[in-house]
Amino acid sequence: MDKLIVEVEKFTTTLLNEKLDTSFLYHNLTHTQRVVEKANWLGEEAGLNDSEKHILTLASWLHDTGYTVSIKNHEDESVSIAKDFLNSQNCPEEAIAAVCDLILATKMDYVPKNYLEKIIRDADCAHIGSKSYLETSELLRKEWELNFNKTLTESEWLDENINFLSTKHRFYTNEASANWDKRKGKNISELLKAKKKLDAENKKIKQRKEALSFKKEKVELPERGIETMFRVTLKNHMHLSNIADTKANILLSVNAIIVSLVLSNLVSKLDNASNAYLIVPTIIFVLFTVVSIILSILATRPNITSGKFTKDDVANKKVNLLFFGNFHKMSLNDFEWAMGEMMQDRDYLYSSMKKDLYFLGLVLDKKYKILRLTYSVFMVGIIISVAAFAIAFKYFGGIN
Repeated sequence: MDKLIVEVEKFTTTLLNEKLDTSFLYHNLTHTQRVVEKANWLGEEAGLNDSEKHILTLASWLHDTGYTVSIKNHEDESVSIAKDFLNSQNCPEEAIAAVCDLILATKMDYVPKNYLEKIIRDADCAHIGSKSYLETSELLRKEWELNFNKTLTESEWLDENINFLSTKHRFYTNEASANWDKRKGKNISELLKAKKKLDAENKKIKQRKEALSFKKEKVELPERGIETMFRVTLKNHMHLSNIADTKANILLSVNAIIVSLVLSNLVSKLDNASNAYLIVPTIIFVLFTVVSIILSILATRPNITSGKFTKDDVANKKVNLLFFGNFHKMSLNDFEWAMGEMMQDRDYLYSSMKKDLYFLGLVLDKKYKILRLTYSVFMVGIIISVAAFAIAFKYFGGIN
């Protein structure tokens, strides 16, 4: 069963990394890993036996895989994916049915019927009792905007969260209640304070508009939405960059292992005249492997600029101070002065943030192009190498 846990982790990680749309900023691999962690912790606290723990862990890993197929009824899609995977692993039918029941228990309005269902529901909502709740909920908000075209104002979003936490949600297990209810209460309090503060700001803005309407002056609206956009977009860029680096590292490791095996097992046999027919296939195999390694390194190799700027660059708004490559060789005093100048100029600040996102995008474009080329070279190399070895064995292997 421990082997099955390892396999389901590898399967889910690969599936979500490769098939899940990047618009899922909340229901992604990070969320799944958090649910698995919290479910295992609750299971330990509740004193579950080994069989129950394994069922709970399998369901936790597979419960959101359905998002790779469809948003609507994703739990049912997750059940279908879970059945196919567990059957391929020769898992007993009784265990498969138990896993599927737990996945279906994560539906929004479902009422749990046993303690395992209570645990997985509490684990699925564990972020509600964490210090990072507000930040995590922003990811869910952006996911709604991207996938449901559901755009809420700041006030509407706060109302949605307050209503959900105070009236719709509850922790079902004693372990979750004992450890997370207190922090949940603090999160509700923070939401209420934010709502009260926002209402006061909106009231002031309304009064200011009314007082100055005869002058036809515009009231500058809060810029929190813009800041949220930059923050979320930057997180998306970094997430995509991490995915690219991970894929490149996987290829680099695989090819390094292949080269090591070839050098230690195959090359040493080529000095034998009877094995001369293997020289050409071996050269082809090693050549494609080395090219794949080089491309993998190029995909992850960082580029660093000169690291210096002048006062004229700051005055003319030509330098982006948000990227370390533009200032890492400057003195602290010069950097503090330049940052102070930028922070006093709203247009310069937003321009730097836009440039930062733009150049991150260019880096991502380069990484993914090289990564795609690397996978293509690796795939073609494997096919050609296998064909070369097959031809060598068939036509030349028996000559000696």
